Amino acid sequence: MKNSPSAEELKKLSWQTRRDILIMLEKAGSGHPGGSLSAVEILIGLYYYKLRHDPKNPGWPARDRFVLSKGHGCPVLYTVLAHRGFFPKEELMTFRKLGSRLQGHAFRGVPGVEVSSGSLGQGLSIANGMAVVAKNDKRDTRVYCLMGDGEMDEGQIWEAAMAASFYKLDNLCGIVDRNQVQQNGPTKLIKDLEPVADKWKACGWHVIDINGHDTRQVIKAYDEAESTKGRPTLVLANTIKGKGVSFMEGNHQWHGKAPNKVELEAALKELDAAQGVR
Repeated sequence: MKNSPSAEELKKLSWQTRRDILIMLEKAGSGHPGGSLSAVEILIGLYYYKLRHDPKNPGWPARDRFVLSKGHGCPVLYTVLAHRGFFPKEELMTFRKLGSRLQGHAFRGVPGVEVSSGSLGQGLSIANGMAVVAKNDKRDTRVYCLMGDGEMDEGQIWEAAMAASFYKLDNLCGIVDRNQVQQNGPTKLIKDLEPVADKWKACGWHVIDINGHDTRQVIKAYDEAESTKGRPTLVLANTIKGKGVSFMEGNHQWHGKAPNKVELEAALKELDAAQGVR
């Protein structure tokens, strides 16, 4: 971890990422703030510490792969990619505009995006394929796949989970954004997922249960996943949907609703106050 950003730098990165997500969504007039804000530290831990990538050469053969299975959470992915230099930050303001490559679900035409996603449940299967190919080619490529907890209602997730352990894909790390809220309400009232960790363990995965908003815990989990041999790892990242904005936190109504100008101003004030910015 000696080359990773400091705790203060990580906190500032999270703050700036959340601000830019909200600004781009207000500009677009649509999008998914809740599940984007909950995954900020998850992606910062990847792109600023663990993931092997080259913004100047997105197709670099030796790169690690990241699959955003919950494709509607693309605002956080686009924002982190722009901050890392894959494309100009100014382009974020074209999100969901006619002719923009920053589509409303992750689009492979964007530099740094590996997979077009949107139909839930498919990402882990795709990540499995990438991990199998890397092993067959004897490359040390690692593959990371971010899923939503509501997405785990999809049966394909569990088929892919069983396949990954069967093929001993220890170069694969799944991550669940466990914010406990999906499109129509709390996950426990729609399909109770508990005991989540035990289900993944039963499928043959090594499971790491963390606070998904503590970037140091996120980084430590990625290190543990890389050192785990003979089976895939699942990072169960406990998060808050809409993290950082009080009127969005835990509220399913912000699953697909962008803030208006008044709401954006209030949200930015909260984020700035928490960061100590006047």
